[in-house]
Amino acid sequence: MTNTVEIEKVSKSFGKKVVLNEIDLTIEEGTIYGFIGPSGAGKTTLVKMIVGMDSPDDGFIQVLGKKMPNLELLQDIGYMAQSDALYTELTGRENLAFFASLYKLNRLETRERIAYTAKLVNLTEDLNKKVSAYSGGMKRRLSLAIALIQNPKVLILDEPTVGIDPELRLTIWNELFRLKKEEGKTIIVTTHVMEEAERCDYIAMVRDGRILTRGTPTELKETYQASNFDEVFLQAGRGRQ
Repeated sequence: MTNTVEIEKVSKSFGKKVVLNEIDLTIEEGTIYGFIGPSGAGKTTLVKMIVGMDSPDDGFIQVLGKKMPNLELLQDIGYMAQSDALYTELTGRENLAFFASLYKLNRLETRERIAYTAKLVNLTEDLNKKVSAYSGGMKRRLSLAIALIQNPKVLILDEPTVGIDPELRLTIWNELFRLKKEEGKTIIVTTHVMEEAERCDYIAMVRDGRILTRGTPTELKETYQASNFDEVFLQAGRGRQ
């Protein structure tokens, strides 16, 4: 299989604090890859560098065969940040239309993508409301729709289902499975919810800027003779001490 993302010896510090320490990782095309770990583990810093929003101090990252950061690749990467970056005085529809205008979409494609993404996140009936009137969960859902608006090859979601009800969370995950299987998209998800991690094809457990362990959900539970990911994380952490 082709590697969508290649990370080699990536390190990053902010001042004296080491946030990432010699990360090596490859992510295959058409897979869902999860980064799991507590807040402050380095997950968000890593995905920001994959997107191209930041650069490593050492090492390099390639996405779709090109070294990051690379402005040309923004058309092919959809990114949902942990914090919503929305225009609250605009409506949901106007937000989607604005972000669609940043990409190479014609008028028909823009209408189709707005309809598709709004339906996926259950916001169709609320598109004409100002975002300032949205709840926190609705804003998260709009952020997810924006990440998908240009039909990217690579989708990077930082804590995508925080504040989203269980039924819609399942709908979103089912769509992620479809995008992977039918459209061959590569999807990267950060989470601290172990239940969601089990839905990924591959997982990297991150703590203190290092990868504790990685593999498929089945491999990790077998390796650590654990019945769930909480146990895997605890045992992998002890092995690093």
